[in-house]
Amino acid sequence: MTGLRERKRRRTREAIASAALRLFRESGFDGVSVADIAAEAEVSKPTLFAYFPTKEDLVIHQFADDNGPAEIVRARAEGESALSALERSFLARLADHDPLTGLNDSPDAITCHTLLYSTPSLLARLATYLLEKEQELVEELQASCGVSDEFTARLVAAQIFGAQRILGFHNAREIRSGRSAAETYPAAVDRAEAAYRVLTEGLSSVL
Repeated sequence: MTGLRERKRRRTREAIASAALRLFRESGFDGVSVADIAAEAEVSKPTLFAYFPTKEDLVIHQFADDNGPAEIVRARAEGESALSALERSFLARLADHDPLTGLNDSPDAITCHTLLYSTPSLLARLATYLLEKEQELVEELQASCGVSDEFTARLVAAQIFGAQRILGFHNAREIRSGRSAAETYPAAVDRAEAAYRVLTEGLSSVL
């Protein structure tokens, strides 16, 4: 029964998210109300809010990551550095065309990225979410990587999140310009490797 209930919850969540994206694609983020989305998904407004606490979360959940940088660092193989684990994970996600990397040309992914970069409230909500994930990485760097002080851990975490944000932005921009994910992939890999090379070697390698 637990498995059945969880599958039903997942289907309901996906139905609400799909309905929201359909409407946003047609009318824009600000042109669609929560009531419109609930009606399209055939659920009540309280049910919608049980899955997505805010209207912005209907888009931001596409960028939510259950296996974020902190989890990747925590689960890295013995002897593997944190940066190596993060680079390996990002390259694997590029190969899978994970929407989180920006390298996904599905209609839903393109809609989400277009909405994100054109809607201030979505950018603000994403910034809040990323700061929460960054704080988790700060704590993990202190817990398992021997980074003794919070200042250094926060500085490192900010550089990692900044690099991944910029990589995702460039990938998504190429997709929105009309290039396919397959066409963009080689350049996306080159950019990712260059970014992690700078992170590993430090700014002195480019300045």
